[in-house]
Amino acid sequence: MIRWLLWLLGGLLLGGIVHLSTVLLLPRTATQDAYARLAGITPVNGVVTLPPPAPDSVVLPFTDPAFAVAVCRYDLGDAPVKLTVPVSPAYTSVSFYSRNGVAYYAINDRAAGRRTIELDLMTARQRALLPDDEEVTAADRLIIESPTVTGLIVLRALGAEPGLMPMARSALVQARCRPQPL
Repeated sequence: MIRWLLWLLGGLLLGGIVHLSTVLLLPRTATQDAYARLAGITPVNGVVTLPPPAPDSVVLPFTDPAFAVAVCRYDLGDAPVKLTVPVSPAYTSVSFYSRNGVAYYAINDRAAGRRTIELDLMTARQRALLPDDEEVTAADRLIIESPTVTGLIVLRALGAEPGLMPMARSALVQARCRPQPL
């Protein structure tokens, strides 16, 4: 009886290790992640509004049809990126993802407290190069440090009703994601 319990315990332990390692390893080995899907349709350091989700063609999975979505595929290799997003009438959010799809920062229009969400995205090395001048690093200048040189910025604007979706899309069309020299 003890022998069977030891075999059962060993099997459960081995199964748990295999399951956990598979779950942790699979996202890193996936070839068609969000960054790879968007590489063909989005320029680097430019904002592109994605088409509304349809059952037969979805660029990003699990996209809510009540939101207009735009994406900026950034590369901080040469210079930091300045992001400017006008706020839509209902709700606007900006989410930052590393190259591997790990979310590391998010902000919405209520947290920004302005009619436009403006921020600078840079690496830790680029931030260290900023001068210590108070005017340059003022409190109203939002600086985000990216853990990776490349990644995605996903912009979402709520169209609370189908008739408000054009206004949500127009807010995202005006968004800018541009390199900015230090």
